[in-house]
Amino acid sequence: MSIFRKSNKKASSRLQINIQGVRDGILMLPHNEYRMVLESSSINFELKSEDEQDAIIETYQNFLNSLASPVQILVRIRELDIQKNLIEFRDSIKHEKEKIYKDQMNHYTEFVEGLIASNKILARQFYIVLSHSDRSKNGFETTQEQLAVNADIVSKGLGRLGIQTRQLDSLEILDLFYSFYNPESAKRQPLTNQTMKLLQESYI
Repeated sequence: MSIFRKSNKKASSRLQINIQGVRDGILMLPHNEYRMVLESSSINFELKSEDEQDAIIETYQNFLNSLASPVQILVRIRELDIQKNLIEFRDSIKHEKEKIYKDQMNHYTEFVEGLIASNKILARQFYIVLSHSDRSKNGFETTQEQLAVNADIVSKGLGRLGIQTRQLDSLEILDLFYSFYNPESAKRQPLTNQTMKLLQESYI
């Protein structure tokens, strides 16, 4: 079951998401299903030599064969709002005393403003979703240990490809859902620890 699938029925976000909660960076689904989400870096396969590409393919094949449980690969493309960065950059220009540096900083700011005026700045993020089914109802701690073992296998396997991974915490998992179902609100009002409890009550 895909944890990020939207429902075709007209229903509230609570019913569409269909999750019970997030605890210690682990997503809790109905029927004793659990998910851990790892964010991963990437490599530019096209820039590798032919021998390097062959080695990457073979290593990736070995990695897939080593997996003891199913994984889901998720790619998110999100629009970046860099207006806040530009405001902070403009403030730093005021403190620059050297005219040549100040001119260069002003030119850079103008260049970026012109760029975002006619183009969207996009960021591509990669996630690995690990799953675990607690059919025997052994408890959350046992599930947490099993997912940690699976995450270690995935991290080491991808590490051989030069890909680094890290586990998303509870806030980051909620932010992933928040930005997926409410992209405009996420840009205007980013999720913080202060709103985490409210978001759990409203969407979970």
